Amino acid sequence: MRIDEILKNKRTLSFETFPPKKGLDDLDKTKEVLSELAKLNPDFISVTYGAGGSNSKGNVEIASYIKNELNIESLAHLTGGPSKPEDIDNVVSELKKNNIENILALRGDKPIDFENEYCKYFKHATDLMDYLKKYNFTLAGACYPEGHIECNSLKEDLEYMKLKEECGAKFFITQIFFDNEYYYRLVSEARKMGITSPIIPGIMPLISPKSIQRTKSMCGSTIPLNYRNMLEFYQDKPEAFKELGYNYAVYQIMDLLAKGAPGIHLYVMNNAKCANEIVRRLENVIKEYF
Repeated sequence: MRIDEILKNKRTLSFETFPPKKGLDDLDKTKEVLSELAKLNPDFISVTYGAGGSNSKGNVEIASYIKNELNIESLAHLTGGPSKPEDIDNVVSELKKNNIENILALRGDKPIDFENEYCKYFKHATDLMDYLKKYNFTLAGACYPEGHIECNSLKEDLEYMKLKEECGAKFFITQIFFDNEYYYRLVSEARKMGITSPIIPGIMPLISPKSIQRTKSMCGSTIPLNYRNMLEFYQDKPEAFKELGYNYAVYQIMDLLAKGAPGIHLYVMNNAKCANEIVRRLENVIKEYF
């Protein structure tokens, strides 16, 4: 089923995972994680795409496992930046063969040694979306509560978001954030711009001190002062640090649901225990609102 159709009828719970980076052993471990995630009854699971298309085969294989073996909708990421049209055609052909109906269309992060050739064919996510129109997928777009790092203002970023919708995006998933006010501002300003598609908030629990630096380098999301103070206080107490991360994510989610978010996308990646801890704490909320 197409994810935009699911969103018309209910709030969605979803997880983000990544394909195995190595061989068969990693593939088996990834499938074990996905089987655990499936027990939590998500509405869909998204699968990231390797930088430069380096792991497109793993992306398709995992997306197919989610869809055809676990009977859960999969959202396959597809990165345009480093790709040629024939690369996209090949991946799309494989997705079609495996009954995948949903694609998150992205430009992809620019590499450190960025050259103009990197984005020769698909300079923006919208270029990829335009190209994918002929294939009849449900397209999703990424959006940024604090504005994209390459945009000079939130208004400029929202103009790109509007263009994504015009190019076929049926729903959006946000980059991670730790201050819900940024999400509420994004939704409010997007509606003023005439953007009508559902905007699903993306939440990542911080469960280890290493994840803080990784998150900062990845997206630069603001960590509120009160939360940052607690993270620093518990950074030498691993189990307490995890509890803080789980509970802060739950707080964010409960606040988002209370204020009308159309779903929750959890960036738990391949950590089934993290997903279980969050869902366990939200059991009664999920029964009521999902």
